[in-house]
Amino acid sequence: MAEQSGFGFFVLGLGVGVAAGMLLAPHSGEETRGFIKSKADEGKEYLKQRAGDIRDSASELVDRSKEAVGRQKDQLAQALEAGKQAYRETVQENPMPGRS
Repeated sequence: MAEQSGFGFFVLGLGVGVAAGMLLAPHSGEETRGFIKSKADEGKEYLKQRAGDIRDSASELVDRSKEAVGRQKDQLAQALEAGKQAYRETVQENPMPGRS
């Protein structure tokens, strides 16, 4: 029963607040709707700009990552080739006994 009473007071307070807001609003409804629309448009433009900035940053990060992977790949290939060459040189200098 106490919960219903609290909810009733909430609804009553909400109604009183809306009525007071309508009576004491500094602008007409049309002006207020225009203001809200302009602020919503500003927010939309801000989000578009931030999304573009984030997309640019992500693209730049991807490009840098690709370059780093390419460098690592080249270094690995060079190291592998150097290892193969060292193995060949070692085998030529020290052939296994019994092989001709």
